[in-house]
Amino acid sequence: MHKMKAYNNMAILDYINNTDKTAFSFEIVPPLKGMGINRLYENIQNLMEFNPQYINITSRRSEYVYKKLADGNFKRYSVRTRPGTVAVAAAIKHKFNVPVVPHVLCGGFTREETEYLLIDLQFLGITDILVLRGDKAKDQSRFTPCGDGYNHAIELQEQINNFSNGLFIDSEKMKWDIKPFTYGVACYPEKHEEAPNIENDIYWLKKKVEAGAQYAVTQMFFDNKKYFDFVERVRKEGINVPIIPGIKPMGKLSQLNILPKTFKIDLPQELTSEATKCKTDEEMKALGVEWSIHQCKELIKYKVPSIHFYSIGATDSIQKIAKQIY
Repeated sequence: MHKMKAYNNMAILDYINNTDKTAFSFEIVPPLKGMGINRLYENIQNLMEFNPQYINITSRRSEYVYKKLADGNFKRYSVRTRPGTVAVAAAIKHKFNVPVVPHVLCGGFTREETEYLLIDLQFLGITDILVLRGDKAKDQSRFTPCGDGYNHAIELQEQINNFSNGLFIDSEKMKWDIKPFTYGVACYPEKHEEAPNIENDIYWLKKKVEAGAQYAVTQMFFDNKKYFDFVERVRKEGINVPIIPGIKPMGKLSQLNILPKTFKIDLPQELTSEATKCKTDEEMKALGVEWSIHQCKELIKYKVPSIHFYSIGATDSIQKIAKQIY
């Protein structure tokens, strides 16, 4: 059984700073629309023995889909394939007594919808969040805000900061005392795909930290040198918040091509050479576990404050990795 925590008055940064070893956390996605939550509970339970300091819950924007009508024409519908981020966060907090960090996005949300989201989180006592721009919609050639929503995470931070200071978007003052939100942001050791260069990317990371971000979680990477070099560069720029490495164990043959294409990352040649020898997904999964264990042991030796696992489709692998490093 995992040790129960009393975490209501602590922020995620406190957990990171107060642990005497590299912290463990992971990210989950809400169930697909129409599916129940029990399978998600099972996956989380399998990882609770490693005493996660917190669990992230992703958020998905609505996407347009086309459905064929009886007359042969097509109608466009707005569908959110994985709704329930706030409810899932509250359910996990209640069931497992573990800190939860729901994602709050620019993409797909108006300012008013964001305000309602923040109100819901306050009522639930959830005040740790991860602030992200989010991906562009599938039917967009470039990222476009929803209505009066935001283009950049730093703009979303301003609304969250104002809310924490007791102001709604119409400048009306709140009539009750709230607990201010604390939050992290994303960062990219191999730069964001839309950034013109790494210097520009680091410039905006510094701006997000100056605006209130307490830590940053990296995009997945498979070459630790990319992470080490990135941390060295941001420290030289005066960015001193924890930079939490994000790890994703490979588990399918198709990921050899899909991950670099989707996330705009490079795979080290040593990993690529071994991956091309794999004939089945099971062989790739075993390689992914082995590679991630090597990554994590090196990161722990480097004294990273925490390791954050991207767990979608990889819970079994993360369990094997955690057994070796925690």
